[in-house]
Formats: sequence, C-alpha cells, structure tokens
Amino acid sequence: MKFSESWLREWVNPSVDTNELSEQLSMAGLEVDGIESVAGDFSGVLIGEVVECGPHPDADKLQVTKVNVGGEELLDIVCGAPNCRKGLKVAVAVVGAVLPGNFKIKKAKLRGQPSHGMLCSFSELGMGDDHSGILELPADSPIGQDIIEYLDLNDKVIEIDLTPNRADCLGIKGVAREVGVLNQSDVSNLSIADVSVESDASRAITLQNSEACPRYLGRVIENVDLSAKSPLWMQEKLRRSGIRSIDAVVDVTNYVLLELGHPMHAFDNDKLKGDITVRFAQDKESLVLLDGNKIEVNSDTLVIADAEKALALAGIFGGEESGVTAQSNNIFLESAFFSPDAILGKGRQYGLHTDASHRYERGVDPELQLQAMERASQLLLDIVGGKAGPIITAEESASLPVRNKITLRSTRLERVLGISFDTDRVTDILNRLGMQVELIAQGSTFNWVVQAPSYRFDIAIEEDLIEEVARVFGYNNIPNQAPLASLAMTSRTERKISLNNVKHLLCHRGLTEAITYSFVDPKKQALLFPEAKTLVLPHPISADMSEMRVSLLPGLLQALSYNLKRQQNNLSLFESGLVFSADESAENGVNQTSKLAGVFSGNTSNEHWAIANKSVDFFDAKAVVEEILQQSAGLNDATYESAQHTAFHPGQCAAIYVDGDLVGYLGAIHPQFEKKLGLNGRTFAFELDWSKIEQRNLPSALAISKFPAIRRDLAMTVSDQVETGKLLKSIEKIGISDLVSLNLFDVYTGDGINEGEKSLALSIWLQSVEKTLEDEEIQNTVDKVVRHLRDNFSAALRD
Repeated sequence: MKFSESWLREWVNPSVDTNELSEQLSMAGLEVDGIESVAGDFSGVLIGEVVECGPHPDADKLQVTKVNVGGEELLDIVCGAPNCRKGLKVAVAVVGAVLPGNFKIKKAKLRGQPSHGMLCSFSELGMGDDHSGILELPADSPIGQDIIEYLDLNDKVIEIDLTPNRADCLGIKGVAREVGVLNQSDVSNLSIADVSVESDASRAITLQNSEACPRYLGRVIENVDLSAKSPLWMQEKLRRSGIRSIDAVVDVTNYVLLELGHPMHAFDNDKLKGDITVRFAQDKESLVLLDGNKIEVNSDTLVIADAEKALALAGIFGGEESGVTAQSNNIFLESAFFSPDAILGKGRQYGLHTDASHRYERGVDPELQLQAMERASQLLLDIVGGKAGPIITAEESASLPVRNKITLRSTRLERVLGISFDTDRVTDILNRLGMQVELIAQGSTFNWVVQAPSYRFDIAIEEDLIEEVARVFGYNNIPNQAPLASLAMTSRTERKISLNNVKHLLCHRGLTEAITYSFVDPKKQALLFPEAKTLVLPHPISADMSEMRVSLLPGLLQALSYNLKRQQNNLSLFESGLVFSADESAENGVNQTSKLAGVFSGNTSNEHWAIANKSVDFFDAKAVVEEILQQSAGLNDATYESAQHTAFHPGQCAAIYVDGDLVGYLGAIHPQFEKKLGLNGRTFAFELDWSKIEQRNLPSALAISKFPAIRRDLAMTVSDQVETGKLLKSIEKIGISDLVSLNLFDVYTGDGINEGEKSLALSIWLQSVEKTLEDEEIQNTVDKVVRHLRDNFSAALRD
C-alpha cells in the first residue's frame, strides 16, 4: 500500500523524521518497501494566471499567452497545450527555472514569437505520466507562490508491504492508529457529520445469504453533476497513493477506500430495476464487467443484483451495464460487509485482483459501513452536488463477526518475552490499539481481560496479545541475553582434506577398502622394493610377517591374491595407513609416512549381455588418481612423467608430480612378479604420499561471465615422441588471459600423417568476463598458440 506522508501526518504527527518513521513501521511489522519523492527535482516554478491567450500567427497548434506570475510585467509564453485558456491558473516555469532532468528554462523564440518561460504539465514536473495538457490549478490559487510550497511537493510517498493478517492497515486511518501507538501520540478523529436527507428516493435491499453478507447499506443521491472535477487536493492524494483520477464518483469511492480502508461502489440508479438483492449467482448467469470482459459467473460467487439481472461481483468488481457514466444523473451508493470466506479466491477465478477484493479477502471492519457511507456522501455532495436520500440498511446481526474476550497473564507475558513489563505500560499499549481492557489483580500478578476491536481479525488467542505488546514495546528494546556456551576452535584447518571424504569417494568409484597388517613377508617385499631400508622385527609373529612394510602395495597385493584364488576376479582395493623405513636421522631411527594406495584387477564390470568385457587398464587407474587429486585442488597442477620403478612395468609406469614435488607412482605391476605374488593377469596400482596431497587450495569467488564463450579447434602434427600432457600444460602457461578450457579430443596416426608423427586435435575455449571477444582478438590468441607449438614442439598445422 502506498500513501502520502503528509496525509498521514494530518492524522498523527509524531516528532520523528521520515527515516525514523519508516524504521518504526518496519519494526512494528508494517514493512516499508520504499520511500520516494512525490515530484521530480525542480525549482523556479510559480503559480501564474493566463491573462491573454490567442492563436499563434504562424502555427496552428500553438497559442501565444500573457501570464501573470506576480511580477511587474506579464510574461509572454508560447504554449501548445490544448487546455490552455484565459483565466486559468497554471504552473509556470520562469526563465532560470530548472526542471527534472536538469532542463533549464531560457528565453526563446518559437516560430518568431518570444517565449519567456513554460507552462508545465504533470509529467514535466515529474508528478506522473499525464502530458495531455498543462496542470490546471484551483481558481483561488495564490499568484506568484512557489508550486512546491502550494502543493506540498516536499512530501514523500511511503510504500508498505502488509502481511495478510494486517488488513486493518489498508487505510490511512489504520496506519495512523499504528503510528500513534508506536509514538504514544494522539490520533486525530475524522469529523464525519450525518448528511442531511433531502430526498425520498431509495431502494429496498434483500439479503438472501446473510452469512456471506450480513450487512448492506444503500443510498440514492439525485441530481448529481458529473461534469464537476475532483478537487486538486483529492487528485493529489490519490496520485500519491498510486491511483489515477478518473471522475468525481470513482475518485470519492477510491478516496474513502484509502482513507478508511473500506471499499465502496456506485451504480447508475436510473439503470437499476426494482429492489437490490445480495445473492449467489444463478446457474450460467453472465455479466459484462466494467473492463468490458464478459464472464459466466459461477454459482458459488456472491453478486449484487436487481430484480432482473446481476449488477456486480460482490466485493470484487462492478458491471458495465449499471456503471456510472458522464451522463448519469442519479447514483446508488453501496457500503457493505462481506465475509472474508465468501470473497476469498473468487476474484482469481475470473483473473481479477482488485483493491476491493484485496481488502474484503483479508477482512474489513464490520462496524465501518455507516461511517464510510456518510463520508462518501459528504464528499460527493460537496463536489458534484445533488440531494441525498435516506440510508437503507439490510442487516443480520447474528451473522456479524464477534470478537471474544481473551485473558493475558502477566506471568505468561514475562515468560515468553523474557523481561518484566510495567503494568500501566501494557495497559496503555492495549488501549491505544483500540482494545477494551479490564485489569484484574491476582495476588502479586495481573491478568488483562481483553476484547479485540472489530477491525482486528487476527487477535484470537493469548499469544496474539503477547505479540502485540512485544512489537509495540519494540523488539530493539528487549535486551539481548545470549545463551552462555564455551566454544573451542577445532585443530583441523580448513585447508586440510578429510581422509574419510576421499575414502567415500573411492567407495563410490567401486573400490573396496582393505585393512592389512603393517608387517609383511620380507621375501615378497624384497621383490617389489629390493633397495628399501627395511625394519626387521626382533620377535615376529611368524617368518612371513617379520618385516615392517615400506609400502602399502605388498599387503594390498596379498589381499588381492587371496581373493583371486577364491574366484573374486573383478576386484579393486584401496588402503590408507603408515609405512615405515629405517632412518637414523628420524626419531627412534624410524621414518613414518602416511600413504594412500589402490590396486585394480580383472574387468571394469561384471559379465552382462549388454556390456562388452573390458579389462582394467592404465587409464582406469589414472582416472581414480585424478579424482583424488581433484579433491586436493592439485589436479591442474599435477603432471605425469614416464619413470622406472622396481615394482612396476618398465613401459607402463608414471611418476606423479604436484607443483614439481614427487607425490607417488602409478602403473602396471611388473609381469615378472605376477606369478610369484599369486596374481592372475594384468594388475594396476597406484601409491600416493598422503601428507603431500592432503592440503588444498581454498576456493575463491570469481566473476561469472555474461558474455558468450568462443570455441576454436586446431589440428597439429607433432612428433609421436612428444608427450601430449606436457604440450597441453605448456599452452596453459603462455599467458592467455581469456582461456577457460583446453581439451584434446582426437589423436590420429595413419593415412595422410608422416611416419613418426601424430595428429592432435585440440579445442580451445575463450571467454572474457568484461566483453564479447572480437574476431581479431580470437585470431591473435589462436596464432599465439600455433607459434608457441611450432617454436617449442616443432608442430605444424595439419592441412
């Protein structure tokens, strides 16, 4: 809901500024969504009177005027507005004025006629989108006064976002009541006098379903003059609340809606036939709405009808056939209470959501109908004249909402909010909220017996009253008493990777964790690590468990052999743990290192009719290693170099480096050990130094590019002795700032490729976070890569 701050201060004017008022409303549950000025930033605009107005001699659509702004001389101003006329009070931007958008007014000539200023429209002053004509001011506007002062344009528009339970604040009256409570300020009472009845015209009203509509008021006003415009003060209040001025009748009903929070509707009385009936729609009954759409009304929808037809959707939208037009002479005003249950969701069935339905769905004060009727009648008679008939009331009191009494216990209030309250302060809060309060003493405690006002549908239980006391007292005024607890910082740093997380990763990858002894068979260990400095146990369990392991591989391979002999052919195992070696410089002469290792044997999957058998190979083992290194953010920094190791096949062994540091080995177990170790077929393994890869790079936020990525493909021929991994790494290091991805997607040898060479197909992805890359920049980058490969790897573009 939007409203003007100055309008609110007509009701209650606490000594707080706009920002503090906004903070108060938000903290009280009426969240302020925005604050904006009611007009643009301008200066030098005065109230003037058009003294002369005649056609421009050289332009059909322009007029030449003389305007009095209270100075010694009249101002010559050329104007193109169709509503400019002699005697009109207008807003005049004099020479030197600055309009919104820093538009400065200077002396000028328009088609040969001098123009020393400008007559302004609403849009030119930043007061709306209406640029159809100049701003027309009341006839009693003081000439020469600054328009900002006259229209109070230093005002602010405050927009609040209300929760569904606070329908009582969907009007200035309700918001003012809240502000008064929060600041302990008195709220002005709106003086609404009963309108004198000067006509006998009336219509009988029948309530066919009193549960849906227990109260309906109607009044006929005769001989109205709808050519009369709404006063400027009303138009301005409506505009600042986000509602466009239409005509006097619509403006008055909208004004009452904003002022009191009560919807109203007006019918053309001459178009009505017989009595007014509030009923549910008949089967397949149709209605043309005010917006011109024809709908078929559902039988569960409440309508306002006359003796022949439905006139309007009750509490939602009026009908076109009975609507007030400029030719209307007599009107019928309605003011009703509709049950929220009868209106809830009905508008959305027809694709409608109106200001009226928004309020009726949440609940309108059932005691406000007469006040709203008198207020609207008073305003209409002042603006359009006419004679008011008597107010006809149809009511079923038993169906009106009843607010039950609720008991608020001081002990419960203190226990829930955690602080003690002064009894008089609580009583004052409840009274200012409009509640009827009776204070009852019970020993050292107090109880408040409270009856909520008719407009507070959300007050039903004791906790509702506690919430009211808390929000009005101020959540910020309730002292913070944090629970006491002692916290200890963990010894594990954020950079350190959890070994358990890596174990879970390997299990998801299909490996099984094995736990083997730390002492192994010295003969089998010597096969794999003949040069290792081993530790011999002085009192071994047995001869084949007499030496401490220098690697996890002997134990894992023994476990693998044990399972292979029992027909477990497709098996992958991993283990983590300490390995031991003799080192005189270490503590107690023993060097202990944490390792992570894995072994792979058999096929990549069990036998299946839809899956071809494939034996595990070097790259299956390498994929697992890369996943482990990816956890430590070392994947991009890892390199694999051909190496010799006593435990691995001479041609299928790679040393693994991260940032130039050797962290482990990967490869196929040497064929000469397979039979001696009890292995069947090819077996692959890896072993990593866990202490060297357990640290990771902490993640850092980077900008996400909103510009397109560009792909360029290169096919290069190089010597088949060139290691592709080194080639790719070298491209990443030549300083291409926009490189986001580099991928090898094809390796080819054969026809068309020289013997001893291979063709590598690379995809290069480029993307900038600052702009869309141009063709020249992309080509320069590709040329840079080609030159680099040519100079460092003797590569050539493939024809």
